[in-house]
Amino acid sequence: MVYKMNIKYLLKKLSHAIITIFFVIVFNYVLFRLLPGDPVRMLSRNPKITPEALESIKRLFGLDLPWYKQFFVYINNLFHGNLGMSFTFKVPVTTVMSARLWPTLVLLVTSEIFSVLIGLIVGTVAAWKRGKKADLGAMGFSLIMYSMPTFWLGMLMVAIFSVQLHLYPTGGMLTPGMSYADFGAAFSDFARHLFLPLAVLVLNYIAEYAITMRNTMTDILSEDYITTAKAKGFSNPYILRRHALPNAMLPVTTIVMMNLGYVVAGSIEVETIFSWPGLGRLMYEAIFMRDYPLLQGVFLLVTICVVVANFLADITYVYLDPRVSY
Repeated sequence: MVYKMNIKYLLKKLSHAIITIFFVIVFNYVLFRLLPGDPVRMLSRNPKITPEALESIKRLFGLDLPWYKQFFVYINNLFHGNLGMSFTFKVPVTTVMSARLWPTLVLLVTSEIFSVLIGLIVGTVAAWKRGKKADLGAMGFSLIMYSMPTFWLGMLMVAIFSVQLHLYPTGGMLTPGMSYADFGAAFSDFARHLFLPLAVLVLNYIAEYAITMRNTMTDILSEDYITTAKAKGFSNPYILRRHALPNAMLPVTTIVMMNLGYVVAGSIEVETIFSWPGLGRLMYEAIFMRDYPLLQGVFLLVTICVVVANFLADITYVYLDPRVSY
C-alpha cells in the first residue's frame, strides 16, 4: 500500500512539474515580446539601413511572421532542441549557453558545497548552545551576512582584497594574455580569480542555512524523544546525528534544492561585479542587448532546473519522512 501511495504521489508531482514548465514556456514567450526596444534595430546598428535590409533581417530570424505563428515555430523548435539564433553573437543559443555553463557550475556548485557543510554545522552548534555566546555570535554573524546585499559585499571584497591589499584579481576567470608552464600554474591562477566571488556566495549562503538550521533544530531539541534519548545516557554527538539531524533536514532540504535549481542561472550580481564569464553575466548582457532568443534560452534553462530541483526535493521528502507520501 505504501509503495502504491508513493507512486501516486510521484506521478502527481511529475504532472505538476510538466504543467508548470509549459506555462512558463508560454510566459517566457510573451514576456520578451513586451519588453521595450526593437530587436531588428539592435541587430542592424546602422542608422542608414534600408527598409529592404530590415525586412531581410526580419525574415532571417522569423520576425516577419505574426506573433501566434512565431509561437508555434518556437514550440516546434523547442521539441527539436533548437533554441533559436542569438541576435548578438549570430550563433545558435545553445552554443552560447554551453560555453558559459561550466564557469557558472564551477562557481555555484563549489559555493553550495562549502556553504551547506559549514551552515549546517554552525546552525546545529548554535541550537545546541542556545542562549550562550556561541549561539549569539553565530546568529549575529549570520544575520549580518544574510541582510547584506550581495553586490555591496562583492564591491567591499574588491575594494579591500584587490584594490588595497592586492591579494586577488579584481575580476575575470584567468589572467588575460598569460601563458602557463603547466596545469598547476593555470589552476593556481584560476583559483586566485575564483576566491573572491566564491567567498561572497559562501558567506551569503552560510547565513541562510545556519539561520534555518538553528531555528529548526531549536524546536526539535525541545521534543520529548530528545529528552528521552538524553535520559537513556546517549552521548550528545549520537543524539544530534541519529535523532535531531534527520528530523531537522526537511526545511533545509527545501532551501538546498531551490538554490541548486538556481545554480544554472548563476548570480547575476556576483558574476557582473567580478566579470565572471558565466550564465549570470550572459543574462545581463542579453538583457542589455535585447537578445530575445538568448534570454528565452537562459530563462527556460533556469525554469527547468528550478522545477527539477523541486521535484527532487519532493522525492527526497519521502525518504526523509514517509508521512509526506500520504
